[in-house]
Amino acid sequence: MNKRIWLVSRHPGAQTWLKQQGFQGQQIAHLDIDTIAAGDIIIGSLPIHMVVALTLKNAEYWHLSMTIPECWRGTELTPEQMQLCQIKLQKITAQAEDFF
Repeated sequence: MNKRIWLVSRHPGAQTWLKQQGFQGQQIAHLDIDTIAAGDIIIGSLPIHMVVALTLKNAEYWHLSMTIPECWRGTELTPEQMQLCQIKLQKITAQAEDFF
């Protein structure tokens, strides 16, 4: 099985930060779940329903997590600002049950 690494972000600061950390992979702005195979590694900030879908495909998801102050929300952050926001990667798995 060939593991592929997908770096999912439309934000230049996040793309640069990931490169600075030594992550290499396919850089994309949006993820098409149908392109993901078991064993693939996805790094980004995805909505929970997509994380569930990745878990069901036996792919690995690493969430780009940080605490952004209100005054910086909605702006493009530099890698240096992201460091100030305590950026980190967290491995996430998820499952869902339908209620309705």
